[in-house]
Amino acid sequence: MSYLVALINKHDISILDKGYTSYTKEFKEEAIKRVLLNGEAAYAVSLDLGLPSKSMLIDWIRYLSRSNYYDILKRDDYDDLKHHDMIERIKAIYTKIASRYVAPGYRMVTDHLHNEGLKVSRKTVSRLMRKFKLFGYSIKSKRKYYSYKGEERDRIKPDLVKRQFFSIRPNRLWYTDITEFNLRGKKLYLSPIIDGCGRDIVAFNISRSPNLKQVMTMLDDAFKDNLALNGLIFHSDRGWQYQHREYQQALINHGIEQSMSRKGCSPDDDLMEGVFGILKREMFYGKEYTYANIDELEQAIIKYIHYYNTERTKEKLKGLTQIQYRNQSLVA
Repeated sequence: MSYLVALINKHDISILDKGYTSYTKEFKEEAIKRVLLNGEAAYAVSLDLGLPSKSMLIDWIRYLSRSNYYDILKRDDYDDLKHHDMIERIKAIYTKIASRYVAPGYRMVTDHLHNEGLKVSRKTVSRLMRKFKLFGYSIKSKRKYYSYKGEERDRIKPDLVKRQFFSIRPNRLWYTDITEFNLRGKKLYLSPIIDGCGRDIVAFNISRSPNLKQVMTMLDDAFKDNLALNGLIFHSDRGWQYQHREYQQALINHGIEQSMSRKGCSPDDDLMEGVFGILKREMFYGKEYTYANIDELEQAIIKYIHYYNTERTKEKLKGLTQIQYRNQSLVA
C-alpha cells in the first residue's frame, strides 16, 4: 500500500488509469542497468519508471539468465565499471591539452597515461575517446615561407643526410629552416634548430623579418649550450641565409659539416616541415583570433616551444617527451 501511495504522489492519480503495459526488452534492460550498474535502489527505480508494482523490477532481475546478465555488463556501461578511473584521466588529459593548444589524438593521450604509470593499450584509449566524442584535431597545411633567392657560386653544399633524418645520439644531426606567421598582415619569423635524435628544439630565434642577424643569433645560442660539436652535420634548404659567408664560416669554426637539400626537392626537408606543421596546427591555425597582437603571438610561440620540448609526448620516441628522449640518449 505504501508503494501505491508513493506512486500516486509522484505521478498523480492518473497513473492508476494506466492499463496493462507490455514492456519492451530495451526498457527492461535499461531499468536493470540502473540497479545493477548504477547502484540505484530497485524501489526508487520502479517508482521513477511508474511500474505498477515494486516487485516487477525485482522479478525481471531474478529471472534474468546468466548469459543476459553478462551481455548487459558487456555493453557500453561496462566501461564505467572497468575503466572508470581511466576514463576520468583520459578526459582530464584531453581537456588540459585542448584548452592550451588543440585537441590531442589518442596516441598522445595514451603516452601521457603511460607516463603516469597507467597500463592501457592505444586501442582501448582510442575506443574510449571515440565513445565520449573526444576527437583529435586535424587541419590542412597552408602555404609556407620560402627563403630561396638563387644560388651563390661555391656556396651550395651536398645533401649529406639523404632523408635519413634520425640520429642515434644527440648533436650528430641538426636541422634548421625558417617559417612565417602571418597575423592579420603582421608577420613573425621563427628560426629553430631541431636535433635529429629527440626532435627537440635546441635553440630558436623569433624576428619581425627573416634576416641574417636572426640566424646568427640562433647559432650563438645553440653554441653556448652545446660545446662539443665536431663532426656534427647541420642540414638546411638552400635559403640565402645558409649560403651567406658569415653563417658558413661559423659552422666551420665549430667543426660542423654543412648539408643542403637538393634544389626544388621539398622531401629533403620533411623533418623541419613536420615540426612546423605540428607547431602551427596546435597553437596557430584556427586560433589566430585569440592573439590580440604580434607580441602576444610571440610569447605564445615561446611558451609552446617549452611545452613541445618538455611536455608533448611522441609515439616514435617511445611515448617520451623530446627532452626525456634526448636525456635518455645522452646516458645510454
